[in-house]
Amino acid sequence: MKYLVVVLVVAVVAWLLLRSRKAEPPKGQRPPPEKPGLQEMLQCRHCGVHLPRAEALVDERGAFCSEAHRLAGPREG
Repeated sequence: MKYLVVVLVVAVVAWLLLRSRKAEPPKGQRPPPEKPGLQEMLQCRHCGVHLPRAEALVDERGAFCSEAHRLAGPREG
């Protein structure tokens, strides 16, 4: 019976050690970057593609996906 208790105690200690080791990131590696928050999506007034506000070129006529489409202006129709 006493061997069963010793084996049980050793198993619990080993489990606790392994569990605490998994919580720490490996040395030399960075934690994964945090996911950016949601961004507003805009539609290019020329071609209709959707893109994040941070990547859009916005002027008084609306949002555009590239400088060429901004210069060409909104497509009619």
